[in-house]
Amino acid sequence: MPTRAEALAILTGPAGPFAIGTADIGGQTLRVYSTAPGSLRDVWVGSERHGDVDFLVFQDQRITYTEAHRQVRTLVAHLAAGGVGRGDRVAIAMRNYPEWVLSFWAVQSLGAVVVSMNAWWTGSESEYGLSDSGATALLADGERYERVRGEILDRLEIPVVVVVRPEVALDTGHVTWSDVMTGPDPASLPVVEIAPDDDATILYTSGTTGVPKGAIGSNRNHITNVFNTIVGGAMQSIMAGPPPEGTEPGGRPVALWTFPFFHIAGVTGICVLTAAGGEIVTQYRFDAADALEIVEREGATTVAGVPTVIRSMLAHPDAATRDLSRLSGISQGGSPVPPDSIAKIETDFGGKVSPANGYGLTETTSAIIANSGTGYFEHKDSVGLPMPVTDVRVVDEDGNDLPNGSVGELWVRGPNNVRGYWNKPEATAESFTDGWFHTGDAARIADDGYVYVVDRIKDMVLRGGENVYCAEVEAAIFEHPDVVDVAVIGLPDPHLGEEVAAVVTLQPGATLDVDGLRTFLTGTLAAFKIPSALFVHPTELPRNATGKVLKKDLRAQFWESRSRNVNDRQ
Repeated sequence: MPTRAEALAILTGPAGPFAIGTADIGGQTLRVYSTAPGSLRDVWVGSERHGDVDFLVFQDQRITYTEAHRQVRTLVAHLAAGGVGRGDRVAIAMRNYPEWVLSFWAVQSLGAVVVSMNAWWTGSESEYGLSDSGATALLADGERYERVRGEILDRLEIPVVVVVRPEVALDTGHVTWSDVMTGPDPASLPVVEIAPDDDATILYTSGTTGVPKGAIGSNRNHITNVFNTIVGGAMQSIMAGPPPEGTEPGGRPVALWTFPFFHIAGVTGICVLTAAGGEIVTQYRFDAADALEIVEREGATTVAGVPTVIRSMLAHPDAATRDLSRLSGISQGGSPVPPDSIAKIETDFGGKVSPANGYGLTETTSAIIANSGTGYFEHKDSVGLPMPVTDVRVVDEDGNDLPNGSVGELWVRGPNNVRGYWNKPEATAESFTDGWFHTGDAARIADDGYVYVVDRIKDMVLRGGENVYCAEVEAAIFEHPDVVDVAVIGLPDPHLGEEVAAVVTLQPGATLDVDGLRTFLTGTLAAFKIPSALFVHPTELPRNATGKVLKKDLRAQFWESRSRNVNDRQ
């Protein structure tokens, strides 16, 4: 069978379908895919050839590629009539409805910039995203609309607001999606010149200061991610050799995509599956039994989600009775993948289903390191090997390279890296050095090139695939009148990976429990950021000589005492 290097040479060599060349990007000479489309708009335009096959499936609704293109053209005409054009920011705030995907492609078709709004955000958090990005239009579902309608939208004076399901009574000047769709089909998209390095998305990721930062993704960033994914799948096929005689060739991908579309992994699913002419299936809310029924009914070839989602599906009793025979891949990401999860996939499916794990961040436009196929079975605790156009290094505190096997901070470089943070030059300078992004993760690289992420350097809790930055939560808790000091830490959780825990010292005579803290923080923080565990520290929090809280000590202390503090937890 061909080796990985031989397969890559076939695919990415000078005569290969995914040939790699070089380009100047931000003053850095980087490896790029020479045959890649110039823009995401080009990807969308090319997908029209798939015609009347299903593109988006949600509950009992099915939208073909032909119908999707009609709706995108109609929405483009409405946005353009409202003054939205190339480079303008358009916010999308909704569940994983089909309209999220259609909105994404309409914005890209205009050469505008998608501002992806976290669907968990409160009204004040949403206002920050809309204001910081300078959004000129908002496409929202009824739930998100209710959080910002009235005073917030009046202050922001956003000229174009379109609301999708569930339809609610609207403020003056706002319209429903269904009203927009009654407009005439313009039959074609307006002519727009879009360069590969033009902005395409702003995805917010919280910073250690507690202020969200908008990572600016370019067309090239996202298309590189698409090509990385396609090359990875083609490489595995070549390495596996010709299919057994009598085996039917694989058809187009059908994916149950459980990652939220506002997350970089959700945007990845939209872009990759559209480029491949695939079918995207979503749920109103994840349910394991419903997900297994969907896999059987739709003949899903792929399921993608955070490890807790995948684990709940594989452990559900219906997994043994549903027909999952067309399933060929299970993709996980968003948080560390337990090695036993990969072992279960290998055992349950007899090696016929390929597991995949992508390591990446919002700032790297999703995966820049990946583990999949038989290589994953052999390296279950590794995040995998760098993508063909990605450079990786492990450095010490001064940015000096460390030898293989040594643990340091993982830095990455390539055409996946965003150009920086929206309107935050200082934060950009802190996170990027000569094109290298500082991931904040402690890692080591083995002699065979496999990368192992061993810890996080950044002060962050990874709860069910969502980043919770401790400083933001601490700042909110400090507003409580009875709190003297606070440290937010992550504690292991079997379902979410980590849970958010707060360790506080209180004013003399004061009392506080987790329910009281939750009530205080509701409306200030999104629900997933609010601590689910609270510990009252009897003395001052431990600090080092510079005054920094020794969170490592707190984690060890309260991990050990969890069983003795069940009354303090919920």
